[in-house]
Amino acid sequence: MIISFLNQKGGVGKTTLSVNVAAYLAKSGHRVLLIDADKQGSASTWASIREDAPFQVVSMARTNMARDALKLAADYTHTIIDGPPHAEEIARSCIVASDFVALPIEPSGLSTWASDLTVKQVREAQEFKPSLKCGFVVSRKIGNTVIGRDIRNMAAEAGMPILAGDIEQRVAFAESLTMGKSIFEWAEGSAAAKEIEQLTKEIERYVEEDIFSGTEAQTANG
Repeated sequence: MIISFLNQKGGVGKTTLSVNVAAYLAKSGHRVLLIDADKQGSASTWASIREDAPFQVVSMARTNMARDALKLAADYTHTIIDGPPHAEEIARSCIVASDFVALPIEPSGLSTWASDLTVKQVREAQEFKPSLKCGFVVSRKIGNTVIGRDIRNMAAEAGMPILAGDIEQRVAFAESLTMGKSIFEWAEGSAAAKEIEQLTKEIERYVEEDIFSGTEAQTANG
């Protein structure tokens, strides 16, 4: 299973989600690879400040990375790709290599609009890879705000599934990454950790049970 986190806008939580979803899968007993496809190398930097990591991290920020990513992924049960912002060709390679493309969007029209290009790329990839699945992930949500509630309506206009589990903007996420920890090492049992667990299980279920096909325009909340 290869899961990529992509959005052309930076700062929407791709690395936070990639690292922590990989950490949850590794904690669950899976053999996990995280491919850092972002030239900024945030996930690689996170790994470098640790003595060891619960999963393998490899930097692969190049336009033709899909074939090499697939070869590496063959040795793992799960592969997570931390995609880049502002890099259309690399993002396309990430999509081609993936089974599921998660598009993190924060409660802002800017991130939703920036995701339009990625949505287009996913649709194009599905023409020759019908098994490719996708969905929006509401990320960095500030709870009980108007824009936090309305983001789902904004995203639904793109005609792409929206995952049920929201990831709220929490200090624990920033603290854990800064210290080279996953949220499960930093704050086991916290609301942040539970959000990552729910999201990961939801993505796994969609891929394994074929709940969402890439051509269906439906939302997780009906």
